[in-house]
Order: sequence, then structure tokens, then C-alpha cells
Amino acid sequence: MNLCRTSEGIFLNSQSGADHPAILVLCSCPDESVAIDIARVLVKEGLAACVNRLAGVASIYQWQGRVCEGFEQLLMIKTTPTRYEALEMRLKALHPYEIPEIIAVPVVAGSSQYLAWLVAATDANTADSV
Repeated sequence: MNLCRTSEGIFLNSQSGADHPAILVLCSCPDESVAIDIARVLVKEGLAACVNRLAGVASIYQWQGRVCEGFEQLLMIKTTPTRYEALEMRLKALHPYEIPEIIAVPVVAGSSQYLAWLVAATDANTADSV
């Protein structure tokens, strides 16, 4: 992954295309206990540098032909594209939902220090989990 520093002090991928220095993965969880357990595992295993947990997210969604409503906890998982596949597999193994929400959003810019830390915190563990 090629990163470059701009005059604004941010990292941007020097290649064009879908590759980015970091991604933000969103995953809703049914309750606090599940959210905390998943977040701890992802960080401990080096699949995520940081996970923020947002409580009290009101969700309205379609499931099996009907509209459902409920309160969930949203995980905001910060990782790198190189860790995404392993992260997705681990989320599916840990998550109680039949089809968990797993959505990755590219980070196109950010603090150079933060992005360097994020890459170091996740990619340092890549060899350990392969």
C-alpha cells in the first residue's frame, strides 16, 4: 500500500482506484454485550486498530418480508484494506445475526499521524493471523 503525505498533512493513496490507506467498517449489533465482545476480539486480534461503539442506534429495516424496528449498537471499526477479508470472516463467526451488517467505507484522507498508527496497529499483526 502506497501512502503519501500532502501539503495539508494527510495521507492519501498515491495510486488511483479503490485502494485506500484505511477503511471504516460499520457493523450493527443487537446489544451492548455483543458489541463489546466483538470490539474487544477485533482489537485484540489486530484486525482493527480501534472500534468505537455507538449505543442507542434506532434501526428500521426490512427482514423476511416485514418492516422491523429496534435499538442496536453500531460499531465503527477502523482497519486497513489488507485486513478487511480476515475482519469480515471474524465478524461473521462472532456475530449472532444470520446476516450481519458489514459495510466498508474507504477513508480517502485523514491525519497522517493517525493513519500511520492505524496501519502499524493492524498490519503488524498480518503475519500472525495468516
